[in-house]
Amino acid sequence: MKTRARERDAQAIAHHYDVSNDFYALFLDPLMVYTCAYYRDPKGTLEQAQADKLDLVCRKLRLAPDETLLDIGCGWGSLAIWAAQHYGARAHGVTLSRAQADFAAARIATLDLGSRCRVEYRDVRDLPADARYDKIAAVGVIEHVGIPNYPAFFARVHEMLRPGGLYLNHGITHAFSWKPTSHTEFLTRYVFPNGDLAGLTETLTEMERARFEILDVEGLRLHYARTCRQWIERLEARADEARRIVGERVYRTWRLYLTCSAVAFETSSLGLYQVLLQKSADRTRGDAPSTREPIYDATAPP
Repeated sequence: MKTRARERDAQAIAHHYDVSNDFYALFLDPLMVYTCAYYRDPKGTLEQAQADKLDLVCRKLRLAPDETLLDIGCGWGSLAIWAAQHYGARAHGVTLSRAQADFAAARIATLDLGSRCRVEYRDVRDLPADARYDKIAAVGVIEHVGIPNYPAFFARVHEMLRPGGLYLNHGITHAFSWKPTSHTEFLTRYVFPNGDLAGLTETLTEMERARFEILDVEGLRLHYARTCRQWIERLEARADEARRIVGERVYRTWRLYLTCSAVAFETSSLGLYQVLLQKSADRTRGDAPSTREPIYDATAPP
């Protein structure tokens, strides 16, 4: 049963992410980040906003040189590479998309980061039982986990963290009053076969049950609305190329899915939250910063 479930997970991820690296490159930024950007400038470019998002994640995790980072569902390797390049971390990414893993491995080799960064085509559940990391991130992953699997997922993340380690969970949530719609049916049938979204409170409850301490929760809903709008504009601007690469059906499906997503974030039926958690060795003596300034001030040490 477990083997069949994992095969279904891999097939669902491949259905969405193995469409074509060249297709995604038409509308993503040069770093190939396929998650919510972070707009320090409300009218800023996608390129700058995605770089700022990667940096925001690293600063929230307080990454330091030679710390080990696990990036679960690492996509095309952007966060792992950023952490190795800019923070001196020893980054390890895992993804269920072979196309993403191959792309990331080639980019890591081109940048000569092989001694500090690696990306594997691997299920996070297949990491060794004794695998331990200083910091862990899951950016745009919880949407694929499945609500019934939250307890096992968060328990495993907690187990893989060293005492005092930080975990950042970046993911989409449903509004509390959400009900299934034709949009939902469209997404699960044609775009995300294993998509499953919970509310924020439900997710936080499972995190606490896994014995995490919740340090920080930040909503980035409108950042994702702008991200989707910019993706749509970039995809439409290169529509002919998209049709040549993936055909009319996939082009129109992705255009519709991104448009529906933008509207859902704009109208708050979907949310996006970054949650920072800690595996505390001693809950009476935490070392979290007393303010958010070190996170947002690029001139301050993380």
